[in-house]
Amino acid sequence: MSDNTQQSWYALEITAEPEAAEALEFAFNELDALGTEINHLRRKATDTVTVAGYFADQLDDAVVDASLADSLAIYGFTPDVIHSKEWRRYGQTDWLYDWKKHWKPTVIGNFIVSPPWEEVSDAEKHIIWIEPNMAFGTGTHDTTQLCLRAIEKYFRPEQTFFDVGTGTGILAIGAARIKAAAGVRDRAITGCDTDEGSIDIARENTVLNEVGDMIDLYVGSMNDDSPAADFVCANLTIDVILPLLPLLIEKTKSFLLLSGILQEQETQIVDALAGHGYTAPEIEHSGEWISVVVLKS
Repeated sequence: MSDNTQQSWYALEITAEPEAAEALEFAFNELDALGTEINHLRRKATDTVTVAGYFADQLDDAVVDASLADSLAIYGFTPDVIHSKEWRRYGQTDWLYDWKKHWKPTVIGNFIVSPPWEEVSDAEKHIIWIEPNMAFGTGTHDTTQLCLRAIEKYFRPEQTFFDVGTGTGILAIGAARIKAAAGVRDRAITGCDTDEGSIDIARENTVLNEVGDMIDLYVGSMNDDSPAADFVCANLTIDVILPLLPLLIEKTKSFLLLSGILQEQETQIVDALAGHGYTAPEIEHSGEWISVVVLKS
């Protein structure tokens, strides 16, 4: 979302059994929420949890219910894990206040992802500053953390990098941080996203992190004319990844990183890669999610 002058937001707050929290967050993601928040402040393990999804407009209840049912089914739950649903309207100030109250710096391996109002200083780590325009790509989600860990492990400063579905730009910025720390400030990083608002946000974040001169961003997806890169990352969903897989493989010189894939979809992606001749991908798990790394070279 590129219009930062919006004066109000709508939050769908769902109270549910705690084990269903990730499924609800996944549903909000599928509904293109601008952000999500999970209240983990439970007094007992048996207490319910509240998951909120933030939207520019209030959605149709039938659309919401269908997405919730589908997402819960993927995770093996039925809708009766939900205790209540309620829409609330928030002013812009309320939105930012909630973010500042709940979002703290997140340490992920050798990275620290932080909102800009926090004071963070650690010469031994790569600090990524992210404005709270969207929740997806703030470093709190398992898939983002899996990707950053893989980037830390495999990406090298001299390599080129392509981030397909860049969102807030966090992964591209992470790659730029690795380059900058090694004294390499070439323009060898590309990020794309089909959502124009996401690209606007990503550009703002590259400037905030002082790496705007190192990253090219554009609205769209990877295509036949896209340049090949040493390291290609696609943190999407499996229904988007599978049709793109032949192109992702073609455009990868050394490392292909895939995430946004649920654990129960592991067989699907492993079989798809085997169909292209890659039978031993590296798979890491976090929560309900996995990342997959293919070493081409």
